[in-house]
Amino acid sequence: MAERQGRTAPDAVLTRIGQVVMLHHGGDREEARRRFLDLWTELGEDGDPLHRCTLAHYLADTQDDPFDELAWDLRALTAAEEQEGSLEVKAMYPSLHLNLAADYARLGRPEAARTHVRRARGAAAALGDDSYGDGVRAAISRMELRLGVPGPGD
Repeated sequence: MAERQGRTAPDAVLTRIGQVVMLHHGGDREEARRRFLDLWTELGEDGDPLHRCTLAHYLADTQDDPFDELAWDLRALTAAEEQEGSLEVKAMYPSLHLNLAADYARLGRPEAARTHVRRARGAAAALGDDSYGDGVRAAISRMELRLGVPGPGD
């Protein structure tokens, strides 16, 4: 019974990450970055890959420097690749690659940006038919248009 409860219990680390995401979305970027960095230190480089992926993915959004944002997005992708078969991580790939495409576009690296928007489109099948999936697919389409990459209907 305890094992069963453990599998259905909410993930405390992901809950904490979600709380900081709300703080960031509420407009307190500096405090969110500080709390995310504290969590990163707590998790460590060898922490659970899903936690590191999720945390780095959101931590990237709090960066002021585009090179720092890219570094965190690359950490998120690296952590995701450590859990290749995980359904949770599989659904994150479109967003991970989309963020990398945006990073590379901002840094004036259009070919790298195009590579990642193609990977985002390729991974989009893992998205659900819900508002999150619709939003990510729409963002991929906008990035394809911006980068001159043919979309699925072209």
